[in-house]
Amino acid sequence: MAALGALVKKAWSVRRFVVLLCAPLALVPILLSLPPKEGRCLYVILLMALYWCTEALPLAVTALLPIVLFPFLGILPSNKVCPQYFLDTNFLFLSGLIMASAIEEWNLHRRIALRVLMLVGVQPARLILGMMLTTSFLSMWLSNTASTAMMLPIANAILKSLFGEKDTSKDMNRENEENQASLQQNKLYTVPTEMQFLASTEDKDLAEEKELSSDALSDLKKEEEYKTNIWKGFLISIPYAASIGGTATLTGTAPNLILLGQLKSYFPECDVVNFGSWFMFAFPLMLIFLLMGWLWISILYGGINLRGWKTKKSNIRVDAEARAKEVIKEDYQKLGPTKFAEQAIFFFFCMFAIMLFSRDPKFIPGWASLFAPGFISDAVTGITIVIILFFFPSQKPSLRWWFDLKAPNTETQPLLTWRKAQETVPWNIILLLGGGFAMAKGCEESGLSVWIGGRLHPLEGVPPPVAVILITIVIALFTEFASNTATIIIFLPVLAELAIRLKVNPLYLMIPGTIGCSYAFMLPVSTPPNSIAFSSGHLMVKDMARTGLLMNLMGVLLLSLAMNTWAKSIFQLGTFPAWANIHAENATSLVTAVENVTLSALNKI
Repeated sequence: MAALGALVKKAWSVRRFVVLLCAPLALVPILLSLPPKEGRCLYVILLMALYWCTEALPLAVTALLPIVLFPFLGILPSNKVCPQYFLDTNFLFLSGLIMASAIEEWNLHRRIALRVLMLVGVQPARLILGMMLTTSFLSMWLSNTASTAMMLPIANAILKSLFGEKDTSKDMNRENEENQASLQQNKLYTVPTEMQFLASTEDKDLAEEKELSSDALSDLKKEEEYKTNIWKGFLISIPYAASIGGTATLTGTAPNLILLGQLKSYFPECDVVNFGSWFMFAFPLMLIFLLMGWLWISILYGGINLRGWKTKKSNIRVDAEARAKEVIKEDYQKLGPTKFAEQAIFFFFCMFAIMLFSRDPKFIPGWASLFAPGFISDAVTGITIVIILFFFPSQKPSLRWWFDLKAPNTETQPLLTWRKAQETVPWNIILLLGGGFAMAKGCEESGLSVWIGGRLHPLEGVPPPVAVILITIVIALFTEFASNTATIIIFLPVLAELAIRLKVNPLYLMIPGTIGCSYAFMLPVSTPPNSIAFSSGHLMVKDMARTGLLMNLMGVLLLSLAMNTWAKSIFQLGTFPAWANIHAENATSLVTAVENVTLSALNKI
């Protein structure tokens, strides 16, 4: 039995290498059963999907495979594949990442977070709301992972001031160390059970409990349960808010930009999706979902008590809330007075958001209308602002310096240095976006997207509103186990062809699919923010599963509501647009050409 266990461990340790070698062989039948060019393209896409889902190769390395496989397999020449990795959409995303680096460099995000928490109050429900509002706002501009990693230490400090240190044994500390090692090796976490979690408290206070009455024991258990639930509610609200907040802006999360890039590839004439129009659609949806999520988390974990809302708080809780207020105030005071660099970063951040929003808001002419049509994009706007960060001084300029001969002649540091940008910008995401755009280009050029569309006849009778709900559910479930970026890269070409078959605006299906990728709440491995919160050791899989199930359901229903109400006027979803009709005509002609080639081949046989 021991030998079998050792063999299983060895097999598990080489699982990625096995997938790396076996996946290409297992997919060979696809090359033989489909038309030549479409089959080769589907082979590459499924191979990349397997590598992404199993992480047999790093995600960014897998995204580079089209550069190698598309030319070798005769799908696309390299001069058409390589430019997909540096489209203007990639530079829009890069500008957002550089702006986020500057904000983090000068701790502006921490000042904003603590200020919001000071304003909302220290009652548990209010603090959870403050945490969610702050995290979602930061996640609109920073990465979801960075927002979560920044907010969790603040949450832990507040929780410790409310309830004191969690009573954990040495075994618990040892298990937490093992969790960190497990994170580095497997990206999975093991956490103690609730019985282990509470065991140390029960052992430590065993002598006191013997002397207490049964009523006092019952009160103590209720108080301990209340503390544990509030702790869980705090920790679970942060990654959820990060995932929701990232949907509000085009630069908030990678799937949003992949949608923009693939729209430009499939439907070059489509110009209705830009930073401003997306914000008008997604920001109200984010606020509604955030409020509903806060109510659900607060009710589930005791932040809002529906039964005893009129009951007076105990003196212990009043004192704890006063301590929490002092901790937040003290952390804010440690930041010191607002520096010139923080003020400058805040100014450029506001300019970044305002100029992106007002470039072409659709309901009124934007400032881009002053220039030649088609020359100014969101990428131009974003890069213009972030270039200023590399030369604008981080200290307030002074005229006295020019006339003071004794003043030190030191070079003024800019708001952001290139070294800092190199260290903090996640360049692998740029490659991941490029891999997605290369896949989309391959699908289009090879005719694979048309071939897939021809196999979607059974779905043509599905009412579009029902299709939106089904698509969101399927993608939200799929992304629980796979990268949201990889998920949307795989599904968007299918959704585009399905929309053409249903004769509905492609955005009506592609937007729900894109946002649905961010609604992964049920498992620790679903998103990096979930994993970070789970690694604290205070959450269990069942906590995320029961909370995330209703969050997923709320997200699906709210997204369906948004698509059938205000999104229709923003994106003109009520009609089948001319830019989609041109693509449909091209696809029809391509299908006819493929059928003629097939028939001629059969006649020769």
